Amino acid sequence: MRSASVTPGGDRIRWVELPGADPSRVYVHGLGATSPAYFAESAVHPLLTGRRSLLIDMLGFGISDRPVDFTYTLEAHADALATAMEAAGVAEAELIAHSMGGSVAIVLATRHPHLVSRLVLVDANLDPLVPTPGPGSAGIAAFTEEEFLAGGWQKVRDAAGAHWWSTMRLAGLEALHRSAVHLVRDTAPPLRTQLTELRIPRTYVLPENDGPLHGAELLEAAGVTVVSIPDCGHNIMLDNPEAFARATAKALAG
Repeated sequence: MRSASVTPGGDRIRWVELPGADPSRVYVHGLGATSPAYFAESAVHPLLTGRRSLLIDMLGFGISDRPVDFTYTLEAHADALATAMEAAGVAEAELIAHSMGGSVAIVLATRHPHLVSRLVLVDANLDPLVPTPGPGSAGIAAFTEEEFLAGGWQKVRDAAGAHWWSTMRLAGLEALHRSAVHLVRDTAPPLRTQLTELRIPRTYVLPENDGPLHGAELLEAAGVTVVSIPDCGHNIMLDNPEAFARATAKALAG
């Protein structure tokens, strides 16, 4: 385990690091997740091993600190990750980022372009969502922060199920709620605009069963490669690790 202080108050982001060659690869988890649990199998897959790899947990999640005075906007997450990457001596990294982590990765690449050389977005959030009761970001954002802290989190726990809750329970409740609220609100400029304006290789991976990606034509026209993966749900790297490793290795080739 490695760590770096990323806030004026000394709050620390932590990651599991695997040795290897540069450029580094940085794996970023989604909402309520943790990178070591979600990406360990991928990082050591024969098609992906050999690179210095940081399986990093965003502030508020997993093994990182959970400050209650942090805003947890996508921009704040991105800046905190950038501080950790710089402290680790990482530059021009290849980012493999899932769900909310993919949204943060887009903002990171926009705000700190020297840190990112390639993006692999794994079923990342690209559009705003309407808060609606349920286990995901839209369900969490349906509560006010006061409601969520007072017991709304228990309803989310029950809806999420044991698998997701096993990592979600590691998150700070403020971190979980504020991250979800800012995720469903999107950014200014919108995430799709930021993604299309990046001038680095970008790949978007999604489950084949979800059907065509909304707006895929415009993304592909801007140079984003869109890849569908069979036999999986939202957690592509866990549901079909072999196909995910092949797609990721192809995206990072060259």
